[in-house]
Amino acid sequence: MPAFDIREVRFLVPGDPAQNTGGYRYVRQLVQALNEQGVSARVSGLPGQFPKPDREAATSLDRALADCPDNQLVVLDGLAMGGLPEVVAGHANRLKLVALVHHPLADETGLAEADREWFFNSERDALGHVHAVITTSPYTRTRLADFGVPAARIGSAEPGVDDLFIDVLANRRHRATIAQKPTLLCVAQLSPRKAQHQLVEALAELADVPWRCVLVGSTERDRDYATRVRNAIASHGLEDRFELTGELHEDALAHWYSQADAFVFPSLYEGYGMAVDEALAAGLPVICSDGGALSRMAGREGVALYPAGDIRALTEQLQRWLASPQTLQEDRRCAESAAGGARRWRDTAADFQAALQRLLGPAPDSLFDKEWLEAREPADHRARSEALTDRLNQWLQRQIPNPVGSTEAEPLVMADIGSGRASNSLYLSSRLSVPRVWHLIEQDAGLLALGEARLRQIGQTVVCHNLMVTSEEMEQQLPTPMHLLTASALIDLVSEDWLRSLTTAVVRRQAAVLMVLSYAGDFELSPPDADDARLKELVNSHQHRDKGSGSALGPDATNRFCQLLQDAGYAVDIDDSPWHLDRNDAVAVESLLRGWVGAALEQAPDASVWLGAWLERRLGQLSAGELRVTVTHQDLLALPGERRDGQDD
Repeated sequence: MPAFDIREVRFLVPGDPAQNTGGYRYVRQLVQALNEQGVSARVSGLPGQFPKPDREAATSLDRALADCPDNQLVVLDGLAMGGLPEVVAGHANRLKLVALVHHPLADETGLAEADREWFFNSERDALGHVHAVITTSPYTRTRLADFGVPAARIGSAEPGVDDLFIDVLANRRHRATIAQKPTLLCVAQLSPRKAQHQLVEALAELADVPWRCVLVGSTERDRDYATRVRNAIASHGLEDRFELTGELHEDALAHWYSQADAFVFPSLYEGYGMAVDEALAAGLPVICSDGGALSRMAGREGVALYPAGDIRALTEQLQRWLASPQTLQEDRRCAESAAGGARRWRDTAADFQAALQRLLGPAPDSLFDKEWLEAREPADHRARSEALTDRLNQWLQRQIPNPVGSTEAEPLVMADIGSGRASNSLYLSSRLSVPRVWHLIEQDAGLLALGEARLRQIGQTVVCHNLMVTSEEMEQQLPTPMHLLTASALIDLVSEDWLRSLTTAVVRRQAAVLMVLSYAGDFELSPPDADDARLKELVNSHQHRDKGSGSALGPDATNRFCQLLQDAGYAVDIDDSPWHLDRNDAVAVESLLRGWVGAALEQAPDASVWLGAWLERRLGQLSAGELRVTVTHQDLLALPGERRDGQDD
């Protein structure tokens, strides 16, 4: 099936697109990266008052959409469209409208309850008229469930960092020690949600130790709040310790990043928090709140979190640095060591295009395609580790409750995430000798219904959950109690945060875990071809793109999950489960070959000539019955309370 061809895209934002807030910078950087990848992208500003629009705002959005040719792909910034559902509805049938949501309008700090309700209802209605929604974080994607947006209509493209911050890191490494009076940097427009006043109050408690604080950000957008911050500084007699620079452009901003010793971000709520990633890319250790999507920073090297709005906790974190330059120095080394993994804007652009492909284009041959799932099932069942299945069965038999006076054992609860057409559940049902009830968890309603029917046909008890499991809601989404959590070909598609949340939920339930057929990073084709290696490199690179929960772990997933579970006291076993495909699997092999080429093209659009030739050669060999394919997978079994000596090795 042909890919959705994204040749041209127009972005509409409220006001001047050159503004220096995080949302405007996101759009500008994304547009630039898309153009560098061959997409004709441009951004236009809309006059008027936003997000609660006046008549000029409504007219300008309506005219801008009316000027677009039929079927134009238009990305509407959430600030521009959230308050104008009737204008969006008027153009929805003619244009391909996509909403770009940084965070819901109703989540802004300081709104009156009547305004909050108005924003919620208006944005909910507007989101109901667009063809797709792209968010800047998995957190916001999950939040939009409350607005009635189905998971299948939402994608995510997290921000990157640009060369400015990478260059700052290179220059900063010449400064080996922390200054006697450490410079704390905070970059955000002055507004109640960014909570600079709380930073002032926290630092006022530490006036007896040396420090200086630079607040970079517009003082003009909310002049009343900027005055409040200045008055707070003056009331504590700290005018010589704080510097308010106003809004800065790149060179001046780079200067302050290079001069700073640490970064502080007291924001009460963020839909993503670009400033934190940029600070880390520049090698600065960070103290930030856990407000909104900032909670994703938990466990990141060089980052210390505190509860949003808790000034005492912020003071304690700052004191930890300011009272001990050695501690601050150690945290800076951690931040610098982690900076090399910074995400770039080209990655954001690639994820953005992939999201548009999935949301607007025809369904590709993929792991979620019904025909592909059917074609791979025989190979899946052949590859499974029988040893791990037998070990699981023995453990489950010991979990069967035997209440006094009961004549029938209570069924054990089995949850299958991303259950698809229930291939995994069917395989296990034929091999497990315990009474059970299956909880199928699947976001595709059609696949869920098919899986339920297949299991009921063999006499299984089934409970269906039509949802996408998210890291933020996982605890509520998984059944309790739960004896087994299983999934097939899943964990290589999810992010580190998602896997951590899964680990937490599983450990709380003390459930067994069986994850099967996770891609392990290698495949071989026979006869070999000179282009196999560079195809594999592109495919493996594609494995780490956002598949719906953040940057995917890809081939690293099994080992990472193993470590998380071992740290929680589980006994973990891993076994190989490779596919061995030949002429008898021709449908699956063709889908696999086309899927690899599609993934490679997303990574390297300019490689279409040699990839097309490679695919033609391989399909010819498949047709002649000459092609054999081996794909490495791994199965993982983890059992609670059975940790064995040597598991750390």
